[in-house]
Amino acid sequence: MAGSSSGFVALLTTAALATVGFLGYQASANAPADLSKPRAHGSPEVSTAKTARDPKDPAALPVGSGTGVRVVYSVGGKRVWLVGEGDTVKRTFRVTPGSVDPAPGVYTVTSRSSTITGSDGTPVEHVVRFTTVEGITIGFSAAVNGTTPPPDPAVKTGGIRESRADGHAMWEFATIGRTVAVIP
Repeated sequence: MAGSSSGFVALLTTAALATVGFLGYQASANAPADLSKPRAHGSPEVSTAKTARDPKDPAALPVGSGTGVRVVYSVGGKRVWLVGEGDTVKRTFRVTPGSVDPAPGVYTVTSRSSTITGSDGTPVEHVVRFTTVEGITIGFSAAVNGTTPPPDPAVKTGGIRESRADGHAMWEFATIGRTVAVIP
């Protein structure tokens, strides 16, 4: 009996080691080339080089902004695209970024709040958060009063402001775990 139980333990140990080795291989195959940049599990890399845009249509989805269902945010273009299946743009709109910008990369929506007071003291709604930079939370929101004034450069804020209608569309689209691709 002792021989069969030790053989069974050896078999289980071998199976466990093979499983761990396989999972390690999968993890290394899916790791981004630059581990300092955030990346959503299973999402493609996003080009951090200057992203190509159609000069005739600045609202066109930029080339190199990833694939799949996602939110694309252009820091330099101050524009957002809500992208559905097959790279279909569901909605695009201009935004007013805060004074702190996220680095280009792929993130996921980590938390949401229906209404709060923003870091600038403004009541906001439809808050969709996806990262932090030096302790400053970065996310999309709409001011309840509908304004989108430029941020005070003396105050560090991470709120990317959108109109109330665009905020509602973002709220419906960008649920927890949704990919957010930030491009230059």
